[in-house]
Amino acid sequence: MIMNERDLRHAQAVDIAQKMMVAARTAPKGKGVDIVECAVVDGDDAERLAQEMERVSEETGFKFFLRDAGNVRASECVVLVGTREQAQGLNCGHCGFATCEGRSQGVPCAINSVDVGIALGSACATATDHRVDTRVMFSAGLAAQRLGMLGEGVRQVYGIVVSISSKSPFFDRK
Repeated sequence: MIMNERDLRHAQAVDIAQKMMVAARTAPKGKGVDIVECAVVDGDDAERLAQEMERVSEETGFKFFLRDAGNVRASECVVLVGTREQAQGLNCGHCGFATCEGRSQGVPCAINSVDVGIALGSACATATDHRVDTRVMFSAGLAAQRLGMLGEGVRQVYGIVVSISSKSPFFDRK
């Protein structure tokens, strides 16, 4: 049997993306409370994500959403990482408010934000271990959040585009 790498690329990228989700899941969480959500999108769902990014660009005038939509289309898949909002009850003030109860509606718990960051770092480290090209994208995450791709109430979503090619499509971006 002969297996050509080009024929296996997509399946390999999805497999690595799944490993990235495992890394995000097992990353340390504030107070040990796991409220991180992860998913992999590809195919038609990735196209739907790119189209939403284009809509955001039209609404906001931010052209980088258009560029990043092209990067989503150039990728094999996208790993999404976000968090469910849950104040951790530490009254730490990192969110800018003296107490958790004193936080304004919609202000994220800083511990939740850190959890997403650590999960993203763990996922990207796993991608690096497998030598795939990635880029963390606020734009893809915002579009995924608007589409509810990680479920109702999941916020602070980021996307990690994944590519296996001879040259990273995420490097020389205009």
